[in-house]
Amino acid sequence: MRILLIGLLFISSLLSLQAQPKEEIRATWLTTLGGMDWPTRKANSAKGIEAQKNELIRQLDALKAANFNTVLFQTRLRGDVIYPSAIETFAESLTGHTGKNPGYDPLQFAIEECHKRGLELHAWLVCIPIGNKRQVTLLGKNCVVKKQPALCKQFNGSWYLDPGNPGTADYLSRIAKEITSRYDIDGIHLDYIRYPEQGEKFPDKDTYRKYGKKQELKQWRRDNITRIVARIYAEVKQLKPWVKVSSSPIGKFNDTRRYSSFGWNAYSTVYQDAQKWLNDGIQDALFPMMYFQGNHFYPFALDWKENKNERWIVPGLGIYFLHPKEQNWKVDEIIRQIYFSRRIGLDGQAYFRNKFMLENTKGILDELTNHFYVYPAVVPPMRWTKGNPPSQPTSPSLVLNGNNIEMSWKASPSLPGGIYYRIYASATYPVDTEKTQNLIITRTDSCQYTFEPDLSTKGGIYWAVTAVNRFGYESTPLALNIPAKDNPVIYYGSFPAIPSGYILIVSDATGMEILRTVQPEKDIPQKTGKGFFRFSLLAPDGTITPAGVTVY
Repeated sequence: MRILLIGLLFISSLLSLQAQPKEEIRATWLTTLGGMDWPTRKANSAKGIEAQKNELIRQLDALKAANFNTVLFQTRLRGDVIYPSAIETFAESLTGHTGKNPGYDPLQFAIEECHKRGLELHAWLVCIPIGNKRQVTLLGKNCVVKKQPALCKQFNGSWYLDPGNPGTADYLSRIAKEITSRYDIDGIHLDYIRYPEQGEKFPDKDTYRKYGKKQELKQWRRDNITRIVARIYAEVKQLKPWVKVSSSPIGKFNDTRRYSSFGWNAYSTVYQDAQKWLNDGIQDALFPMMYFQGNHFYPFALDWKENKNERWIVPGLGIYFLHPKEQNWKVDEIIRQIYFSRRIGLDGQAYFRNKFMLENTKGILDELTNHFYVYPAVVPPMRWTKGNPPSQPTSPSLVLNGNNIEMSWKASPSLPGGIYYRIYASATYPVDTEKTQNLIITRTDSCQYTFEPDLSTKGGIYWAVTAVNRFGYESTPLALNIPAKDNPVIYYGSFPAIPSGYILIVSDATGMEILRTVQPEKDIPQKTGKGFFRFSLLAPDGTITPAGVTVY
């Protein structure tokens, strides 16, 4: 076993920048409980609301700049939520007061800001825990412990929903339905969808007697959790089949043929039969919490890979352990895990949690932006749905406007859930949309885009756009500009004067640059020909100004 793992790690270490995948889930858990990641300031005034919003915007900007594409946004915390709900009350972390309306809808705001940046938002729901005694006391009459006491059990000083009571599936599915029906989310993400630690001592004897039907206790508990997962999945899919339903099980499913879990695993300890969920098709993705090192990570990552059933496995990496006050891991540990997850064909990475990522703990953010996430990546399509891509956009237009290139296209026919677009650019034609380095915009709802070139832009650029449906299926690309079919024929006598130190740029009708010159009389054929040409002057400081149009 040890030889196998060392060999795989050696192969993984040979990977470099050329292995940048176009399709890869790059996620972070953004915790709202206690404002651990956000918000760090309370919304008790217009100024406080604006501060909360700006703080979230800064975090999302940083994630976008680092080429992330998914935010697991904590929406249900401990029996409370961060949106106006008919079922549960507002969380204390928003205003400092349980149940107080913050004066805006944080979930709606987060969704809008994520989508502006091409980020998916998955509503992260903490399922079974309700909270400790303090939290339940603060929730008061609004707490499910008070409103539906038959659903709740106290265990080891905290309150939990009882998975064995059929009403628990009803209750949690109502919350998932409420969010899915009201918000344009990309996913529902189930956390703590399991019995608590030391689950064998969970006080559910009365529930077992009532509902167990002489089934073996451990299997009955596993079936209880599976039933809740299946119910939520079905309810969400009935409303919006494109919404991804995922969960974060314990990182070790069970003992494997390669290595023991040493008594701590999802299947036996907390009754999560997560691999059955994949086989039953009641999860689109799993984000196993693989906050381990060495042989406690690699054999179990392989086990998840071998049992994924065409769904996504995205290992959750415990970057909080990099912090000196936690376990002071070396950043190399996380780097090896990223290499390995890519090498064996897992579907991305998720990081717990956002604060440690954006604070660049042990340089982890630098490692990602400089080596692993150099280019953008998109969330893969949900291929198990056997869907079809949308129609290609039509009616391309690309024109120069001063220094800018303005492009537009006609929208693809509308589909349930809507259509969005990806924009690609390349110095060669046709644009290869499979190359991640050509991906410029990962998600826009608009049929217009303005490109503002910087000083590093050299030569001509070809552009293409694709349509994407909410299942992630992508259309064939529409070229927004194409190379001139014939060599341009220009009469040099029509050129404007070129000031000292300036360069004349000649572009064709599509905005494609033909050439740059300081001696047009020498570099341009001395002929008259048919055509439409744009002239611009490139100043020494990089400023580009229009210098007229010639039509022959």
